[in-house]
Amino acid sequence: MAECIFCQIAAGNAPAKIVYQDEHLVAFRDRAPKAAIHLLVIPRKHIRNLDDLQVDDAELISHLMMTLPQIARENGLTDGYRTVTNTGRGGRQEVYHIHFHLMGGGKLPKI
Repeated sequence: MAECIFCQIAAGNAPAKIVYQDEHLVAFRDRAPKAAIHLLVIPRKHIRNLDDLQVDDAELISHLMMTLPQIARENGLTDGYRTVTNTGRGGRQEVYHIHFHLMGGGKLPKI
């Protein structure tokens, strides 16, 4: 989706401090961090949010969830971390491309 900033980042057409990528996922530093380490993990495939997941996305989302701990470890989060995803306006979603916040490394914001 050309107008989606996360699709642009995944395609390499928008700047981001990428810390992990594979054929299905991209992880990069949040530009307005809420924790010492605050990463965003996105699928390369454009999916708006949890409500738009399809059965065909099960393998992709499983891969994302199974890769989160690896990304956390590789970025120094060895004492625990928080993962958060927001869905829809009421869930305070700001970018409509499914993404998981991976945060840790000090005091975490209250949810």
